[in-house]
Amino acid sequence: MITSAVNAVTGWIMEADVVLRARELTKRYGELTAVDGLSLEVRRGEILGFLGPNGAGKTTTIRMLCGLLRPDGGSVEIDGQQLRAGRAHGPCSIGVSPQEIVVWDTLTCQEQLELMGRLYDLPHARARERASTLLEAFGLQDKREKLARTLSGGMQRRLNIALALVHQPGILFLDEPQAGLDPQSRLLVREYIRSLAGNTTVVVTTHDMEEAEKISHRVCIVDHGRLLVLDTVEAVKDQLGEGDLFEISLAGGVAAELLPHLEGLGREGVSFSAIGSTLGFTSPTGPELLAQILRVIEDQGARVEQLRMRQRNLEDVFIRLTGRGLRE
Repeated sequence: MITSAVNAVTGWIMEADVVLRARELTKRYGELTAVDGLSLEVRRGEILGFLGPNGAGKTTTIRMLCGLLRPDGGSVEIDGQQLRAGRAHGPCSIGVSPQEIVVWDTLTCQEQLELMGRLYDLPHARARERASTLLEAFGLQDKREKLARTLSGGMQRRLNIALALVHQPGILFLDEPQAGLDPQSRLLVREYIRSLAGNTTVVVTTHDMEEAEKISHRVCIVDHGRLLVLDTVEAVKDQLGEGDLFEISLAGGVAAELLPHLEGLGREGVSFSAIGSTLGFTSPTGPELLAQILRVIEDQGARVEQLRMRQRNLEDVFIRLTGRGLRE
């Protein structure tokens, strides 16, 4: 599936039907509304990056989307059929790899993959075949006879993902699949996720914005249980405006005070921001505009400590939409 992998990198989106649809999903825990009327559509065969700060409602949403948690309001449809939490046949086309590593400590890698296959009604020979295929795909073939408790944390993470794939689900949910992995393992998992594009619909949560850019056809950002944006990576980054991002660090933390003096310089396609001591802007004519901004800074008696220019990235949009405050 080389073509699918290349398409995943370039942000290509399959012209396919919607396989997963959520309408006005709501979940409350006492006075806390964890998910607040969230609606989204996931296209067949795409990789969707599901992003948000800690406590944004990502895991609660994922649990409702895969049928592990009953929503207080709204609905989930898979292939046009309503998914009901706990219904036996509903989750059979779904694979889930949770953020917490869930393996059987006293079973070997081969045994637990075969067991998972049998739990999904695969014939014994087919379960054994899938176990061998996945052990090789995730670099665990040399550990097939090792108990899971003897594996390193990174190996257990890879096994955790493999367990969600034994029955070849049509929809795969991956919650922080690269947490705790070394660079080599991260690359292996990334390439495997890419290889699924076109055949398997993947919804992946991650705090790694760079990783989300590399593997996702589209990304959505949620916060406080609400959907903030859902689009291709490039379209989401365009919310910052066209052109490269310029960051000017100022002495004395006066960036916000300068914004009113820059309004006259604003034109279509220009976006200014002030975070702490850093003044940022994007513009298709950045170098030309920079000279004017530096003159304003000088006229206002401020002092430039550092000037940087770089390409916009997903993290910039994420911070713009969700803020810089720390979350529990």
